Amino acid sequence: MDKYKLLIVEDDTDLREGLSFSFSGDGYEVTETGTKREGLREIEKGFYDIVLLDCNLPDGTGFELCREARICSDVPILMLTARDTEMDEIKALELGVNDYVSKPFSLGVLKARIKRILKEKSGTLKVTSGVLTIDTAACKVYKRGEEIQLSRLEYRLLLYLIENKNHILSKEQILEKIWDSDGRYVDNNTVSVNISRLRTRIEDDASNPVWIKTVHGIGYIWKE
Repeated sequence: MDKYKLLIVEDDTDLREGLSFSFSGDGYEVTETGTKREGLREIEKGFYDIVLLDCNLPDGTGFELCREARICSDVPILMLTARDTEMDEIKALELGVNDYVSKPFSLGVLKARIKRILKEKSGTLKVTSGVLTIDTAACKVYKRGEEIQLSRLEYRLLLYLIENKNHILSKEQILEKIWDSDGRYVDNNTVSVNISRLRTRIEDDASNPVWIKTVHGIGYIWKE
């Protein structure tokens, strides 16, 4: 069995190296980084099975990194923080963090939580709908077995539609999910333009779509 690939994003060098040493001893393939920028760059590679993320980083926060990472990746994230507050935990979970551990922590408990997350993940790596398969760990999309190239935004839009298959999604719902909730940097045609682009990528005939159907006056639906 291949080794699990763990990314540690932690600016405390001693803690980072200690965690790396311990997890490497358990058979994990570990990569270390100490900044938000480097952490995001690594996550974008789509290489890792799980990320261990510190809340406080020298060039930003773990919250910011998680928000940006979720644009392109569904990799499981476990956040470490010295701030044991309910609001921080709620914020982390709302941003897509899979689990949340406060410092100081038990190494045994941390390892157990990571094993649980990886076990849950093992059954949800791929999403299939019709001729499309989405590898959510690698953020890759395949059509009849052939990889198709999508932008980050197109990938998120496709995944959101498929996750809500056979349910009508209004333009407002799509804008709030895929773009900023206050609609910054978008106009009234943003959703329709990007739906059109996505159709050209995944439909056999974009002018006669089979998967992404328009519900006039309301929004769109992924038909399966």
